[in-house]
Amino acid sequence: MRCGFLCRFLWLWPYLFYAEAAPIQKVQDDTKTLIKTIVTRINDISHTRSVSSRQRVTGLDFIPGLHPILSLSRMDQTLAIYQQILTSLPSGNVLQISNDLENLRDLLHLLASSNSCPFPRTRSLKTLEGLDDALEASLYSTEVVVLSRLQGSLQDMLQQLDFSPGC
Repeated sequence: MRCGFLCRFLWLWPYLFYAEAAPIQKVQDDTKTLIKTIVTRINDISHTRSVSSRQRVTGLDFIPGLHPILSLSRMDQTLAIYQQILTSLPSGNVLQISNDLENLRDLLHLLASSNSCPFPRTRSLKTLEGLDDALEASLYSTEVVVLSRLQGSLQDMLQQLDFSPGC
């Protein structure tokens, strides 16, 4: 007797269910844990405590500030900007934080795909206007402000994840 396509499909059925996707709650918990880890890494860099994330510094307006309501796509865009800035800094302190931001963006994409959010991966950003001038004028101040604002943004993201943000 010829089974054909149906028999082959039924034979594969148990294997298809064996491969499970990561539970969304686990992905969300991993995302929160990674955010807390990044915040801890920023706290471990001693000179970041000297500037408030709300403080305005002339010439550094390209660095994202705090946003009251963040969607998953807005979180990804914000992290992409911070990642671009951090990779421009010559300090070795920020290399691991930059890598963590890439992993965090990947987790946000998993959350977005589980919610059927159709936002594409942020492509390479155009060069931020003022970044080179700011780095040339004051590398230390730029690093402090970037890390301080990143920390505030991450804490906002952590709170937003508790409310299951939209696309």
